Formats: sequence, C-alpha cells, structure tokens
Amino acid sequence: MMWKTIILGAGAAGMMCAVHAGPGTLVLDHAKAPGEKIRISGGGRCNFTNIYAGPENFLSQNPHFCKSALSRYTQWDFIDLVQKHGIAYHEKTLGQLFCDDSAKDIIQMLLSEMQKAGAELHLKTGIQSVQKTDAGFEIKTEREGRTETFSCRNLVLATGGKSIPKMGATGLAYDIAQQFDLNILPTRAGLVPFTFPDGRFKPLAGVAHPVSASANGTSFEEAILFTHRGLSGPSMLQISSYWQESQPISVNFFPDNNLFEALKARRKTDGRKQLATVLGYEMPGKLADHFAVELNLKGNLADQSDAKLRAIADALSNWQVTPAGTEGYRTAEVTLGGIDTDALSSKTMEAKALPGLYAIGEAVDVTGWLGGFNFQWAWSSGFAAGTAIRAKH
Repeated sequence: MMWKTIILGAGAAGMMCAVHAGPGTLVLDHAKAPGEKIRISGGGRCNFTNIYAGPENFLSQNPHFCKSALSRYTQWDFIDLVQKHGIAYHEKTLGQLFCDDSAKDIIQMLLSEMQKAGAELHLKTGIQSVQKTDAGFEIKTEREGRTETFSCRNLVLATGGKSIPKMGATGLAYDIAQQFDLNILPTRAGLVPFTFPDGRFKPLAGVAHPVSASANGTSFEEAILFTHRGLSGPSMLQISSYWQESQPISVNFFPDNNLFEALKARRKTDGRKQLATVLGYEMPGKLADHFAVELNLKGNLADQSDAKLRAIADALSNWQVTPAGTEGYRTAEVTLGGIDTDALSSKTMEAKALPGLYAIGEAVDVTGWLGGFNFQWAWSSGFAAGTAIRAKH
C-alpha cells in the first residue's frame, strides 16, 4: 500500500505533524508507547510550552531559521488546543506551563487529535532501512520478528536526538538524513548537569541557591543545585547549552543584593561573630562553610577591613570553576546540533534538494532553552511540515 505520508517517530513533533498532515498518514515508532519523553517531562506533568516563547530562546547555527514556524504556530495556538481538551494547567515560574494533573493528558490529547485526523500509529516497529524510489520512499520495518515494507510519497524524520538513550533515543534521523546527503552539524548534550572530579561538591549535595550563572557570554538567573557528581539546577542546565569544553563557568551567588554592603552593615550589629557564621546569614550554612574554607575566611567580622569585605564579595559574585565535563546524553534533556537547517525550507521543513523528505523537532539544529521551549519547537515544526504536506495533492 502506498501511504501519502509516513512519519518516523511518535514523539511530540511526530504526533503533531500527524495531526495536520491529512489523510493517508502513518506514524511508526519502535517504542511500546507513544510520547515517552512527554510522559517523563516536567516530573510527569509536562512543561508543554512557555508563554514567552520566541526565536531568541533558541540556539541554532542559523538563529533566523526557527522564526517562520514559531510565528505560524505559536504557544497561544497550543494553549488553545489544551483548553479545548479541558486540560487544567498552571504557570510555574518564568512563563513555564505545566499540566495540573499528568503529562499523559497531553499524550492523550495528541492521540485523539490524530485519530480525528485519520492518522494510523504502529508501535514496536523498528526501522531496518529507508530507500528512495521513483514514487517516493520505501521503508523496511521489523515488528515482533516479522519484516514488513511500507511505501510513501512523503517521509518525515521526527525521531529526535540522542538524549536519554534509555528511553530509546538513537541517532536514526541523522543516519537517514546523511544517507540522502543532508549535512549533519556536530551534536552534543544540552540542558545537562556538569560533572567535577573526585566528588568535589559531594559534601554540598542537595544545597540550592538562586544565582546568576554565565558561560560563553550568556547568563541565566535561576537556581544552582550542588550534587554528588557536580553542579545542576536550572541555571546550570541552561548554561550547559552554551558551555564549551575546558572553559570556566562563572557564578554570582548574590545577583540581587550587594554582599559588600550587607557585610558592612552586619559589621556594626554582628561584629563579634565569626566571618563564616555571618556569611551563613546570607546563603545556606553548608555553602557558607564551604566558602569559609575555600576563601580562607578567618576571624571576627569586626576585624575585617572594607578591602577584605570587598574581596569576599567580589569572589562570591564572580566564582569561576571549570567543569570536567557533563553527564552527557544519559541525562541531557536535549541534543544540540543535528540536521543542518541550511538543507531545509524554514517554511515547510522540507529538504531543499530532496522533495518529499522532511525533518522536524529535536533532530534539526534548533535547540530551546529549559522551560517548555523545546516542546514549542516540536509543536511549531510539526505543524509547519504537516500543513505543507496536507496542501500537496
């Protein structure tokens, strides 16, 4: 049977594309259930979009590429869909929208929209090979020991990146794109915790504090979380996408208040107290103890000159450390790099040199910040490809 469209990958982008691609659409996935990354996202509540989503929240070798898709299917369009399905949601922080109940509500919503659109879904189906034919594409699959061949006019690569391999992530989209001479930009783990050798921060594991963190000239004001293996929390995940290996990262532990002025004021009221004790009034005690050792803070507060207090404030507003690396794809929320956007139409997501081949979602070199932006790219790019396919006769 000749399908009009076959979509590889029943994740966020693939399902969204299936909703809009029109009749004769088949979605194939090797997983036992659709939308597995949706299910585990946001602690099981799915941070499905961000009310502030815009092109500036994305990394790509071509920062303009995402503009067309994001403007034609916005966060407000997706919110309308969520509301239409009666899914209760709330804003957490910084525009992040989460389901009140469960991420499974979003999966169910997409499945019911797919059903309404007449799209079919085949799970537990592994892709053996993809070939170009005169009529389009031929896909050899394997399902529960049986081989089956499918043909289609349009083929959509929506299998994501390499992040979280235990969820079944592979580099399949890159392999197929490469097979058809689409350029692949180097990939690496993004939105991922940093690691440090010898359990450097192990005694601080579990301590969190609001900071401003920077890497490669880009800063984020969110929390840092110390872990057994290194540094995590929203601020660290955000800057990990900008960090380059062997570069230091910079952390300001007091972005919203002047530590020098605070210590000077406390010198009048708490002068007899140990410097480390007073520092513990301004940040978590364990963290203050750590920096008392690291910065060799000794003596009472009353004995410290302005110059000494300023030096402490400067050290804690520009704390520089160089990670050994990151936790890699194992825990990364996204994959940076991937299918070069130069090979694709920004309006339709179709390969310029190979009509009928499309790439959407995380497989493409468009990576969002933490906070619902990557889901928005999935919805927007899936809609762009789906509506373009639907318009074809």
